[in-house]
Amino acid sequence: MLLRLCFANQTDTDIDKKKQVSVSLHLSLQTQSAPLSTTVTCCTMLKSTFTPMYWFLAPKPKPQKLSSNLIKNTFSNSTPNVRQNSSLKQNPIINPTSAYIHLPFCRKRCHYCDFTIVALGSASTQTHDDPRVINYVQWLCREINATKMEEKPAPLQTVFFGGGTPSLVPPSMVSNVLETLKMKFGLSESAEISMEMDPGTFDYKKMQEMMLLGVNRVSLGVQAFQEKLLKSCGRAHGLEEVHEAIDIVKKCGVENWSIDLIASLPHQTSEMWEESLRLTIEAQPTHVSVYDLQIEQGTKFGKLYVPGEFPLPSETQSADFYKMASKILCDANYNHYEISSYCKNGYECKHNYTYWKNNPFYAFGLGSTSLIGGLRFSRPKKMNEYTKFVQNLENGLINSSSDNNINSKDTATDVVMLSLRTARGLDLKRFQESFGSSLVLSLLELYKPYVESGHVVFLDEQRRTIRIDDTDNSLLYETNSERRVAYMRLSDPNGFLLSNELISLAFGVIDSWKDYPSALQEAT
Repeated sequence: MLLRLCFANQTDTDIDKKKQVSVSLHLSLQTQSAPLSTTVTCCTMLKSTFTPMYWFLAPKPKPQKLSSNLIKNTFSNSTPNVRQNSSLKQNPIINPTSAYIHLPFCRKRCHYCDFTIVALGSASTQTHDDPRVINYVQWLCREINATKMEEKPAPLQTVFFGGGTPSLVPPSMVSNVLETLKMKFGLSESAEISMEMDPGTFDYKKMQEMMLLGVNRVSLGVQAFQEKLLKSCGRAHGLEEVHEAIDIVKKCGVENWSIDLIASLPHQTSEMWEESLRLTIEAQPTHVSVYDLQIEQGTKFGKLYVPGEFPLPSETQSADFYKMASKILCDANYNHYEISSYCKNGYECKHNYTYWKNNPFYAFGLGSTSLIGGLRFSRPKKMNEYTKFVQNLENGLINSSSDNNINSKDTATDVVMLSLRTARGLDLKRFQESFGSSLVLSLLELYKPYVESGHVVFLDEQRRTIRIDDTDNSLLYETNSERRVAYMRLSDPNGFLLSNELISLAFGVIDSWKDYPSALQEAT
Protein backbone atom coordinates (compact mmCIF):
# COMPACT_ATOMS: atom_id res chain seq x y z
CA MET A 1 0.00 0.00 0.00
CA LEU A 2 1.67 3.01 -1.10
CA LEU A 3 -0.25 6.18 -0.88
CA ARG A 4 -2.30 7.80 1.67
CA LEU A 5 -4.93 10.35 1.72
CA CYS A 6 -5.46 10.39 5.33
CA PHE A 7 -8.60 8.75 5.50
CA ALA A 8 -7.89 5.49 7.13
CA ASN A 9 -4.16 1.92 3.63
CA GLN A 10 -5.38 0.79 0.75
CA THR A 11 -5.12 -0.93 -0.33
CA ASP A 12 -3.44 -4.13 -3.79
CA THR A 13 -4.21 -0.67 -3.27
CA ASP A 14 -3.87 1.05 -1.79
CA ILE A 15 -3.19 3.68 -1.05
CA ASP A 16 -1.89 0.62 -0.38
CA LYS A 17 1.47 2.20 0.41
CA LYS A 18 0.50 5.68 0.89
CA LYS A 19 0.45 9.22 0.22
CA GLN A 20 -0.39 11.22 3.20
CA VAL A 21 -2.25 14.42 3.67
CA SER A 22 -4.27 14.93 6.81
CA VAL A 23 -7.82 14.76 5.59
CA SER A 24 -10.76 14.00 7.79
CA LEU A 25 -11.78 11.00 5.75
CA HIS A 26 -10.74 7.41 5.82
CA LEU A 27 -9.67 5.44 2.80
CA SER A 28 -6.59 3.46 3.32
CA LEU A 29 -8.44 1.40 5.77
CA GLN A 30 -5.86 -1.29 5.81
CA THR A 31 -2.60 0.22 6.77
CA GLN A 32 -3.48 3.01 9.12
CA SER A 33 -5.70 3.19 12.10
CA ALA A 34 -6.27 5.01 15.33
CA PRO A 35 -6.26 3.90 18.93
CA LEU A 36 -9.18 2.04 20.36
CA SER A 37 -10.96 5.28 21.12
CA THR A 38 -13.16 5.20 18.00
CA THR A 39 -11.14 7.92 16.29
CA VAL A 40 -9.49 7.12 13.02
CA THR A 41 -6.45 8.76 11.54
CA CYS A 42 -6.84 9.75 7.92
CA CYS A 43 -4.24 8.09 5.89
CA THR A 44 -3.81 7.19 2.30
CA MET A 45 -0.75 5.90 0.90
CA LEU A 46 -1.84 2.39 0.61
CA LYS A 47 -0.53 -0.57 -1.03
CA SER A 48 -2.37 -2.59 -3.50
CA THR A 49 -5.01 -3.31 -0.99
CA PHE A 50 -6.24 0.10 -1.41
CA THR A 51 -5.02 1.47 -4.60
CA PRO A 52 -3.42 4.80 -3.87
CA MET A 53 -4.35 8.20 -4.99
CA TYR A 54 -1.81 10.34 -6.84
CA TRP A 55 -1.77 13.21 -4.40
CA PHE A 56 0.61 16.07 -5.10
CA LEU A 57 0.44 19.74 -5.95
CA ALA A 58 0.47 20.12 -9.71
CA PRO A 59 0.19 23.42 -11.61
CA LYS A 60 -3.28 24.95 -11.30
CA PRO A 61 -5.52 25.30 -14.33
CA LYS A 62 -6.09 28.88 -15.39
CA PRO A 63 -9.89 29.15 -15.21
CA GLN A 64 -10.04 29.50 -11.46
CA LYS A 65 -7.54 30.62 -8.87
CA LEU A 66 -7.34 28.37 -5.82
CA SER A 67 -6.87 29.70 -2.34
CA SER A 68 -4.14 28.15 -0.20
CA ASN A 69 -6.41 28.69 2.79
CA LEU A 70 -9.03 26.49 1.16
CA ILE A 71 -6.54 23.66 0.82
CA LYS A 72 -5.41 24.05 4.42
CA ASN A 73 -8.94 24.22 5.76
CA THR A 74 -10.05 21.25 3.70
CA PHE A 75 -7.22 19.06 4.90
CA SER A 76 -7.21 20.07 8.53
CA ASN A 77 -5.45 17.90 11.07
CA SER A 78 -8.57 17.39 13.15
CA THR A 79 -9.55 13.77 13.63
CA PRO A 80 -13.29 13.18 13.38
CA ASN A 81 -15.19 10.81 15.56
CA VAL A 82 -15.52 7.49 13.80
CA ARG A 83 -19.30 7.51 14.09
CA GLN A 84 -19.48 10.83 12.28
CA ASN A 85 -17.21 9.87 9.43
CA SER A 86 -19.52 7.30 8.01
CA SER A 87 -20.81 5.81 4.82
CA LEU A 88 -24.29 6.05 3.39
CA LYS A 89 -27.13 5.13 5.69
CA GLN A 90 -27.62 1.40 6.01
CA ASN A 91 -30.84 0.56 7.81
CA PRO A 92 -31.08 -2.23 8.67
CA ILE A 93 -27.35 -2.93 8.86
CA ILE A 94 -26.13 -4.84 5.81
CA ASN A 95 -23.45 -7.39 6.59
CA PRO A 96 -20.41 -6.99 4.32
CA THR A 97 -19.32 -9.46 1.67
CA SER A 98 -15.66 -8.39 1.69
CA ALA A 99 -12.94 -8.88 4.31
CA TYR A 100 -9.48 -7.35 4.67
CA ILE A 101 -6.95 -9.42 6.64
CA HIS A 102 -3.82 -7.68 7.91
CA LEU A 103 -0.71 -9.88 8.14
CA PRO A 104 1.93 -7.41 9.37
CA PHE A 105 5.12 -9.44 9.02
CA CYS A 106 8.06 -8.22 6.92
CA ARG A 107 11.70 -9.25 6.68
CA LYS A 108 12.73 -5.62 7.25
CA ARG A 109 11.26 -2.13 7.13
CA CYS A 110 11.77 -0.40 3.79
CA HIS A 111 13.21 3.12 3.90
CA TYR A 112 9.92 4.74 2.83
CA CYS A 113 7.60 2.62 4.99
CA ASP A 114 5.64 3.90 8.00
CA PHE A 115 3.00 1.19 8.03
CA THR A 116 1.93 -1.13 10.79
CA ILE A 117 4.43 -4.00 10.45
CA VAL A 118 6.42 -6.49 12.51
CA ALA A 119 9.99 -6.89 11.22
CA LEU A 120 11.12 -10.52 11.55
CA GLY A 121 14.67 -10.10 10.27
CA SER A 122 16.23 -10.02 6.82
CA ALA A 123 16.87 -13.77 6.75
CA SER A 124 13.33 -14.73 7.76
CA THR A 125 11.63 -16.61 4.96
CA GLN A 126 10.58 -19.74 6.87
CA THR A 127 8.12 -18.74 9.58
CA HIS A 128 6.21 -21.95 10.30
CA ASP A 129 7.72 -22.18 13.79
CA ASP A 130 8.07 -18.47 14.57
CA PRO A 131 6.07 -17.83 17.79
CA ARG A 132 5.38 -14.24 16.76
CA VAL A 133 3.55 -15.42 13.63
CA ILE A 134 1.81 -18.34 15.36
CA ASN A 135 0.51 -16.19 18.23
CA TYR A 136 -0.65 -13.39 15.95
CA VAL A 137 -2.66 -15.70 13.71
CA GLN A 138 -4.32 -17.18 16.80
CA TRP A 139 -5.37 -13.70 17.99
CA LEU A 140 -6.53 -12.85 14.48
CA CYS A 141 -8.80 -15.90 14.35
CA ARG A 142 -10.12 -15.07 17.81
CA GLU A 143 -11.06 -11.60 16.60
CA ILE A 144 -12.91 -13.05 13.60
CA ASN A 145 -14.85 -15.45 15.82
CA ALA A 146 -15.72 -12.72 18.33
CA THR A 147 -17.17 -10.39 15.67
CA LYS A 148 -20.89 -9.87 16.15
CA MET A 149 -23.33 -9.80 13.23
CA GLU A 150 -26.78 -8.22 13.02
CA GLU A 151 -28.25 -10.98 10.89
CA LYS A 152 -27.26 -14.08 8.99
CA PRO A 153 -24.23 -13.09 6.92
CA ALA A 154 -24.00 -13.32 3.16
CA PRO A 155 -21.01 -15.39 1.98
CA LEU A 156 -17.83 -13.40 1.45
CA GLN A 157 -17.19 -12.50 -2.18
CA THR A 158 -13.69 -11.02 -1.70
CA VAL A 159 -10.87 -11.55 0.79
CA PHE A 160 -7.68 -9.51 0.70
CA PHE A 161 -4.51 -10.48 2.60
CA GLY A 162 -2.48 -7.29 2.99
CA GLY A 163 0.44 -6.25 5.14
CA GLY A 164 3.22 -6.34 5.71
CA THR A 165 4.27 -9.21 3.52
CA PRO A 166 1.52 -11.85 3.75
CA SER A 167 3.53 -14.31 1.64
CA LEU A 168 5.87 -14.74 4.63
CA VAL A 169 3.05 -16.48 6.52
CA PRO A 170 3.02 -20.29 6.06
CA PRO A 171 0.15 -21.71 3.97
CA SER A 172 -1.05 -23.76 6.96
CA MET A 173 -1.72 -20.55 8.91
CA VAL A 174 -3.35 -18.86 5.93
CA SER A 175 -5.57 -21.94 5.79
CA ASN A 176 -6.53 -21.43 9.44
CA VAL A 177 -7.62 -17.87 8.70
CA LEU A 178 -9.63 -18.84 5.62
CA GLU A 179 -11.32 -21.69 7.46
CA THR A 180 -12.23 -19.33 10.31
CA LEU A 181 -13.71 -16.85 7.84
CA LYS A 182 -15.63 -19.63 6.10
CA MET A 183 -17.10 -20.98 9.34
CA LYS A 184 -18.03 -17.51 10.60
CA PHE A 185 -19.36 -15.80 7.48
CA GLY A 186 -19.35 -18.30 4.66
CA LEU A 187 -17.08 -18.04 1.63
CA SER A 188 -18.34 -18.06 -1.94
CA GLU A 189 -16.84 -20.71 -4.21
CA SER A 190 -16.14 -17.97 -6.74
CA ALA A 191 -14.68 -15.51 -4.21
CA GLU A 192 -11.74 -13.35 -5.24
CA ILE A 193 -8.98 -14.14 -2.71
CA SER A 194 -6.03 -11.76 -3.11
CA MET A 195 -2.64 -11.85 -1.46
CA GLU A 196 0.23 -9.38 -1.46
CA MET A 197 3.45 -11.27 -2.15
CA ASP A 198 7.03 -10.01 -2.28
CA PRO A 199 9.82 -11.48 -4.41
CA GLY A 200 12.10 -13.74 -2.39
CA THR A 201 9.40 -14.78 0.10
CA PHE A 202 7.86 -17.68 -1.79
CA ASP A 203 8.86 -20.50 -4.09
CA TYR A 204 6.99 -22.69 -6.55
CA LYS A 205 5.82 -25.07 -3.80
CA LYS A 206 4.46 -22.31 -1.55
CA MET A 207 2.68 -20.64 -4.48
CA GLN A 208 1.00 -23.91 -5.40
CA GLU A 209 -0.06 -24.47 -1.78
CA MET A 210 -1.56 -20.97 -1.59
CA MET A 211 -3.49 -21.61 -4.80
CA LEU A 212 -4.85 -24.89 -3.43
CA LEU A 213 -6.18 -22.93 -0.45
CA GLY A 214 -8.12 -20.68 -2.83
CA VAL A 215 -5.75 -17.74 -3.36
CA ASN A 216 -6.54 -16.75 -6.95
CA ARG A 217 -5.16 -13.23 -7.20
CA VAL A 218 -1.59 -12.12 -6.48
CA SER A 219 -0.28 -8.59 -6.00
CA LEU A 220 3.48 -8.77 -6.56
CA GLY A 221 5.50 -6.02 -4.86
CA VAL A 222 8.19 -5.48 -7.49
CA GLN A 223 8.47 -1.66 -7.05
CA ALA A 224 11.38 -1.27 -9.54
CA PHE A 225 13.36 -3.22 -12.13
CA GLN A 226 16.72 -1.64 -11.27
CA GLU A 227 19.03 -3.21 -8.67
CA LYS A 228 20.30 0.22 -7.66
CA LEU A 229 16.83 1.52 -6.87
CA LEU A 230 15.80 -1.60 -4.97
CA LYS A 231 18.87 -1.30 -2.74
CA SER A 232 18.39 2.43 -2.21
CA CYS A 233 14.82 1.77 -1.04
CA GLY A 234 15.93 -0.84 1.47
CA ARG A 235 13.94 -3.56 -0.24
CA ALA A 236 14.75 -7.06 1.01
CA HIS A 237 14.77 -8.48 -2.53
CA GLY A 238 16.97 -7.89 -5.55
CA LEU A 239 16.38 -7.92 -9.29
CA GLU A 240 17.15 -11.63 -9.65
CA GLU A 241 14.43 -12.44 -7.13
CA VAL A 242 12.01 -10.20 -9.04
CA HIS A 243 12.44 -12.24 -12.22
CA GLU A 244 12.26 -15.50 -10.26
CA ALA A 245 8.99 -14.42 -8.62
CA ILE A 246 7.43 -13.45 -11.96
CA ASP A 247 8.49 -16.79 -13.41
CA ILE A 248 6.95 -18.69 -10.46
CA VAL A 249 3.64 -16.84 -10.71
CA LYS A 250 3.38 -17.54 -14.42
CA LYS A 251 4.50 -21.18 -14.23
CA CYS A 252 1.98 -21.86 -11.47
CA GLY A 253 -0.76 -20.62 -13.77
CA VAL A 254 -1.93 -17.64 -11.71
CA GLU A 255 -4.25 -15.95 -14.18
CA ASN A 256 -5.13 -12.85 -12.17
CA TRP A 257 -2.02 -11.08 -10.90
CA SER A 258 -0.70 -7.56 -10.49
CA ILE A 259 2.69 -5.85 -10.46
CA ASP A 260 3.21 -2.91 -8.10
CA LEU A 261 5.60 -0.12 -9.12
CA ILE A 262 6.81 3.02 -7.33
CA ALA A 263 7.55 6.25 -9.18
CA SER A 264 9.59 9.27 -8.02
CA LEU A 265 12.22 7.26 -6.14
CA PRO A 266 15.56 8.90 -5.24
CA HIS A 267 17.89 9.04 -8.27
CA GLN A 268 15.17 7.57 -10.51
CA THR A 269 15.42 8.82 -14.08
CA SER A 270 12.80 8.87 -16.82
CA GLU A 271 14.83 6.18 -18.62
CA MET A 272 14.66 3.94 -15.53
CA TRP A 273 10.94 4.53 -15.17
CA GLU A 274 10.30 3.78 -18.82
CA GLU A 275 12.33 0.57 -18.50
CA SER A 276 10.30 -0.53 -15.47
CA LEU A 277 7.06 0.07 -17.37
CA ARG A 278 8.35 -1.78 -20.43
CA LEU A 279 9.52 -4.81 -18.41
CA THR A 280 6.20 -4.83 -16.58
CA ILE A 281 4.31 -5.03 -19.86
CA GLU A 282 6.64 -7.79 -21.08
CA ALA A 283 5.80 -9.80 -17.93
CA GLN A 284 2.12 -9.66 -18.99
CA PRO A 285 0.36 -9.18 -15.65
CA THR A 286 -3.38 -8.64 -15.84
CA HIS A 287 -3.16 -5.68 -13.47
CA VAL A 288 -0.64 -2.93 -12.68
CA SER A 289 -0.61 -0.53 -9.71
CA VAL A 290 1.50 2.61 -9.98
CA TYR A 291 2.27 4.48 -6.77
CA ASP A 292 4.00 7.79 -6.24
CA LEU A 293 6.60 7.85 -3.48
CA GLN A 294 5.60 9.82 -0.39
CA ILE A 295 8.22 10.95 2.07
CA GLU A 296 6.89 10.23 5.57
CA GLN A 297 8.17 11.64 8.82
CA GLY A 298 9.90 9.06 10.99
CA THR A 299 11.10 6.95 8.05
CA LYS A 300 14.69 6.73 6.87
CA PHE A 301 13.77 8.61 3.71
CA GLY A 302 12.10 11.25 5.88
CA LYS A 303 15.43 11.87 7.57
CA LEU A 304 17.46 11.88 4.38
CA TYR A 305 15.36 13.70 1.79
CA VAL A 306 13.16 16.74 1.23
CA PRO A 307 10.28 16.33 -1.27
CA GLY A 308 10.97 18.05 -4.57
CA GLU A 309 14.70 18.40 -3.91
CA PHE A 310 17.48 16.31 -5.46
CA PRO A 311 17.93 13.34 -5.47
CA LEU A 312 14.13 13.19 -5.44
CA PRO A 313 12.47 14.32 -8.67
CA SER A 314 10.77 17.67 -8.92
CA GLU A 315 6.99 17.96 -9.00
CA THR A 316 7.17 18.45 -12.75
CA GLN A 317 9.24 15.28 -13.14
CA SER A 318 6.81 13.35 -10.93
CA ALA A 319 3.94 14.54 -13.11
CA ASP A 320 5.86 13.41 -16.20
CA PHE A 321 6.33 9.96 -14.64
CA TYR A 322 2.59 9.71 -14.06
CA LYS A 323 1.76 10.79 -17.62
CA MET A 324 4.32 8.36 -19.00
CA ALA A 325 2.76 5.48 -17.06
CA SER A 326 -0.71 6.40 -18.26
CA LYS A 327 0.33 6.57 -21.91
CA ILE A 328 2.56 3.49 -22.01
CA LEU A 329 0.17 1.25 -20.09
CA CYS A 330 -2.91 2.43 -21.97
CA ASP A 331 -1.10 1.93 -25.28
CA ALA A 332 -0.47 -1.65 -24.11
CA ASN A 333 -4.26 -2.15 -23.69
CA TYR A 334 -4.42 -1.65 -19.93
CA ASN A 335 -7.50 0.24 -18.78
CA HIS A 336 -6.77 3.12 -16.41
CA TYR A 337 -9.77 2.40 -14.21
CA GLU A 338 -8.64 4.21 -11.05
CA ILE A 339 -6.08 6.89 -10.31
CA SER A 340 -3.28 4.41 -9.59
CA SER A 341 -4.72 1.21 -11.08
CA TYR A 342 -4.57 -0.31 -14.56
CA CYS A 343 -5.94 -3.63 -15.76
CA LYS A 344 -6.72 -5.78 -18.76
CA ASN A 345 -10.42 -6.08 -19.60
CA GLY A 346 -12.29 -7.83 -16.80
CA TYR A 347 -9.40 -7.86 -14.31
CA GLU A 348 -10.28 -4.94 -12.04
CA CYS A 349 -9.60 -5.72 -8.40
CA LYS A 350 -13.05 -6.65 -7.09
CA HIS A 351 -12.00 -6.13 -3.48
CA ASN A 352 -10.82 -2.58 -4.10
CA TYR A 353 -14.11 -1.80 -5.79
CA THR A 354 -15.73 -2.38 -2.42
CA TYR A 355 -13.84 0.68 -1.23
CA TRP A 356 -14.48 2.79 -4.32
CA LYS A 357 -18.21 2.12 -4.08
CA ASN A 358 -18.22 2.97 -0.38
CA ASN A 359 -19.67 -0.45 0.41
CA PRO A 360 -19.35 -2.06 3.85
CA PHE A 361 -16.45 -4.43 4.59
CA TYR A 362 -14.93 -6.35 7.45
CA ALA A 363 -11.32 -5.83 8.53
CA PHE A 364 -9.32 -7.96 10.93
CA GLY A 365 -5.88 -7.65 12.44
CA LEU A 366 -3.41 -5.12 13.69
CA GLY A 367 -4.17 -1.55 12.60
CA SER A 368 -6.98 -2.47 10.21
CA THR A 369 -10.17 -0.44 9.77
CA SER A 370 -13.61 -1.84 8.93
CA LEU A 371 -16.78 -0.18 7.64
CA ILE A 372 -19.98 -1.74 8.94
CA GLY A 373 -23.37 -0.09 9.24
CA GLY A 374 -21.94 3.28 8.34
CA LEU A 375 -19.27 3.09 11.06
CA ARG A 376 -15.56 3.03 10.39
CA PHE A 377 -13.86 1.22 13.25
CA SER A 378 -10.09 1.02 13.72
CA ARG A 379 -8.07 -1.55 15.56
CA PRO A 380 -4.96 -0.68 17.61
CA LYS A 381 -1.58 -0.54 15.88
CA LYS A 382 0.48 -1.95 18.75
CA MET A 383 0.42 -5.67 19.48
CA ASN A 384 -0.20 -5.47 23.22
CA GLU A 385 -3.10 -3.07 22.67
CA TYR A 386 -4.48 -5.27 19.90
CA THR A 387 -4.56 -8.37 22.10
CA LYS A 388 -6.41 -6.39 24.79
CA PHE A 389 -8.84 -5.22 22.13
CA VAL A 390 -9.58 -8.81 21.09
CA GLN A 391 -10.13 -9.82 24.72
CA ASN A 392 -12.54 -6.92 25.22
CA LEU A 393 -14.32 -7.88 22.00
CA GLU A 394 -14.75 -11.43 23.26
CA ASN A 395 -16.10 -10.11 26.56
CA GLY A 396 -18.67 -7.92 24.84
CA LEU A 397 -17.00 -4.66 25.91
CA ILE A 398 -16.47 -3.32 22.38
CA ASN A 399 -19.38 -1.85 20.41
CA SER A 400 -18.42 -1.54 16.77
CA SER A 401 -21.94 -1.27 15.36
CA SER A 402 -23.47 1.92 13.98
CA ASP A 403 -25.87 4.12 15.90
CA ASN A 404 -27.20 5.32 12.49
CA ASN A 405 -26.44 8.96 13.31
CA ILE A 406 -25.10 9.54 9.83
CA ASN A 407 -23.51 12.89 9.08
CA SER A 408 -24.75 13.85 5.60
CA LYS A 409 -21.85 16.18 4.83
CA ASP A 410 -19.23 13.59 5.76
CA THR A 411 -21.03 10.98 3.71
CA ALA A 412 -21.28 13.25 0.67
CA THR A 413 -17.58 14.02 0.98
CA ASP A 414 -16.73 10.32 1.10
CA VAL A 415 -18.84 9.56 -1.96
CA VAL A 416 -17.41 12.41 -4.05
CA MET A 417 -13.82 11.64 -3.13
CA LEU A 418 -14.09 7.89 -3.71
CA SER A 419 -16.02 8.26 -6.96
CA LEU A 420 -13.68 10.82 -8.50
CA ARG A 421 -10.75 8.45 -7.98
CA THR A 422 -12.25 6.15 -10.60
CA ALA A 423 -12.71 6.36 -14.35
CA ARG A 424 -16.42 5.73 -13.84
CA GLY A 425 -16.66 8.95 -11.86
CA LEU A 426 -19.55 10.31 -9.81
CA ASP A 427 -23.03 9.00 -10.65
CA LEU A 428 -24.99 12.26 -10.39
CA LYS A 429 -28.43 10.65 -10.51
CA ARG A 430 -27.77 8.44 -7.51
CA PHE A 431 -25.92 11.25 -5.74
CA GLN A 432 -28.95 13.51 -6.26
CA GLU A 433 -31.28 10.84 -4.88
CA SER A 434 -29.29 10.81 -1.66
CA PHE A 435 -28.30 14.44 -1.24
CA GLY A 436 -30.72 16.49 -3.33
CA SER A 437 -30.40 18.53 -6.50
CA SER A 438 -28.99 21.73 -4.96
CA LEU A 439 -25.68 20.09 -4.07
CA VAL A 440 -25.41 18.47 -7.49
CA LEU A 441 -26.03 21.80 -9.21
CA SER A 442 -23.43 23.47 -7.02
CA LEU A 443 -20.86 20.84 -8.00
CA LEU A 444 -21.69 21.19 -11.69
CA GLU A 445 -21.29 24.94 -11.46
CA LEU A 446 -18.04 24.57 -9.51
CA TYR A 447 -16.46 22.30 -12.10
CA LYS A 448 -17.55 24.09 -15.28
CA PRO A 449 -14.26 26.02 -15.57
CA TYR A 450 -12.38 22.73 -15.25
CA VAL A 451 -14.46 21.19 -18.01
CA GLU A 452 -13.26 24.07 -20.18
CA SER A 453 -9.64 23.48 -19.13
CA GLY A 454 -9.91 19.74 -19.81
CA HIS A 455 -9.48 18.53 -16.23
CA VAL A 456 -13.11 17.46 -15.63
CA VAL A 457 -15.45 15.63 -18.01
CA PHE A 458 -19.28 15.71 -17.97
CA LEU A 459 -20.95 12.61 -19.47
CA ASP A 460 -24.50 11.63 -20.43
CA GLU A 461 -26.17 8.33 -19.51
CA GLN A 462 -24.44 6.59 -22.42
CA ARG A 463 -21.15 8.03 -21.12
CA ARG A 464 -20.73 10.36 -24.08
CA THR A 465 -18.97 13.65 -23.45
CA ILE A 466 -21.23 16.70 -23.06
CA ARG A 467 -19.89 20.03 -24.30
CA ILE A 468 -19.62 22.86 -21.81
CA ASP A 469 -22.02 24.99 -23.89
CA ASP A 470 -24.74 22.43 -23.19
CA THR A 471 -24.41 22.34 -19.42
CA ASP A 472 -26.97 24.75 -18.03
CA ASN A 473 -28.78 23.92 -14.80
CA SER A 474 -31.89 22.64 -16.54
CA LEU A 475 -29.94 19.75 -18.00
CA LEU A 476 -29.90 17.99 -14.66
CA TYR A 477 -33.64 17.44 -15.12
CA GLU A 478 -33.59 17.08 -18.91
CA THR A 479 -35.83 14.21 -20.01
CA ASN A 480 -33.67 13.63 -23.09
CA SER A 481 -30.87 11.37 -21.78
CA GLU A 482 -28.59 12.56 -24.57
CA ARG A 483 -28.57 16.05 -23.03
CA ARG A 484 -28.66 15.25 -19.33
CA VAL A 485 -25.42 15.27 -17.31
CA ALA A 486 -25.38 11.81 -15.72
CA TYR A 487 -21.74 11.37 -14.69
CA MET A 488 -18.79 13.56 -13.77
CA ARG A 489 -15.22 12.31 -13.79
CA LEU A 490 -11.65 13.59 -13.81
CA SER A 491 -9.81 13.42 -17.13
CA ASP A 492 -6.88 11.08 -17.68
CA PRO A 493 -4.13 11.99 -17.02
CA ASN A 494 -4.44 15.75 -16.44
CA GLY A 495 -7.50 15.64 -14.19
CA PHE A 496 -6.11 12.79 -12.12
CA LEU A 497 -2.91 14.79 -11.66
CA LEU A 498 -4.94 17.64 -10.14
CA SER A 499 -7.13 15.31 -8.10
CA ASN A 500 -6.09 16.74 -4.73
CA GLU A 501 -7.05 20.28 -5.64
CA LEU A 502 -10.17 19.39 -7.58
CA ILE A 503 -11.54 17.17 -4.84
CA SER A 504 -10.67 19.71 -2.15
CA LEU A 505 -12.79 22.26 -4.01
CA ALA A 506 -15.75 19.90 -3.72
CA PHE A 507 -15.09 19.61 0.01
CA GLY A 508 -15.48 23.36 0.30
CA VAL A 509 -18.84 23.28 -1.48
CA ILE A 510 -20.08 20.41 0.68
CA ASP A 511 -18.91 22.11 3.86
CA SER A 512 -21.00 25.21 3.03
CA TRP A 513 -24.01 23.10 2.00
CA LYS A 514 -27.10 24.35 3.86
CA ASP A 515 -30.11 22.25 2.84
CA TYR A 516 -28.61 18.81 3.41
CA PRO A 517 -31.09 15.99 4.10
CA SER A 518 -31.67 14.64 7.57
CA ALA A 519 -31.91 11.11 6.21
CA LEU A 520 -29.92 9.51 3.43
CA GLN A 521 -30.92 6.98 0.82
CA GLU A 522 -28.69 4.14 -0.31
CA ALA A 523 -26.56 5.44 -3.19
CA THR A 524 -23.35 3.63 -3.83
